[in-house]
Amino acid sequence: MLTRKQYELLQFIDRHLKSRGVSPSFDEMKDALGLKSKSGIHRLITGLEERGFIRRLPHRARALEVLKLPENSTDGIGSSRFAPNVIKGRFPGDAEEPPTRDTREPETLAIPFYGQIAAGLPIEAVRDETRTFEVTPSMIGRGRHYALEVNGDSMIEAGILDGDVAIIEHTDTAENGAIVVALVDDEEVTLKYLRRKSDSVALEPANAAYETRIFGPDRVRIQGRLKTIVRQY
Repeated sequence: MLTRKQYELLQFIDRHLKSRGVSPSFDEMKDALGLKSKSGIHRLITGLEERGFIRRLPHRARALEVLKLPENSTDGIGSSRFAPNVIKGRFPGDAEEPPTRDTREPETLAIPFYGQIAAGLPIEAVRDETRTFEVTPSMIGRGRHYALEVNGDSMIEAGILDGDVAIIEHTDTAENGAIVVALVDDEEVTLKYLRRKSDSVALEPANAAYETRIFGPDRVRIQGRLKTIVRQY
């Protein structure tokens, strides 16, 4: 099942490819859907890709391919895979029922952007109150969140690349095996898998070129848990 915005984006990409032979730019997609930032487009494309409707073509800038369209549509896109309350009254020509109250979420939310994970500084020390990062509400759900720019390739095998933006849920606890922002010895901040065993805490990379580091429990403080990754193209 697709959301209304995913449906609209898939329709726009398909029509753009058929009429112009190339994928639309992120700015064109943002303007077509009436979004305020490109972070929402990144999220929608990821959702369409995960559901098998599109794929990114490697080694080509802004290259997308439409793999399939929802079935039984009068214009080639969508009906049976959509929940009725998602598409009812939302497309041109359809009659809309006046809502009793406005329950819509805002298009985007601004969360603190801390910049790159900085070795030698606690997260609180690198916060810049003037910088924010825009996300969609469906990205984060409830709770406090912040954004960090990933620096390095130690988590590359988990699909986290240098330059990605990590959306972090602010918490001081996390389950075993979670990817966390950890503060070591009140000095060094790092993004790693959390592994606990007996009286030790292991911070495990997702890259065979790096070693797992093991500490006593009093040396590591959790400063957040990874919620999602935003990648710029």
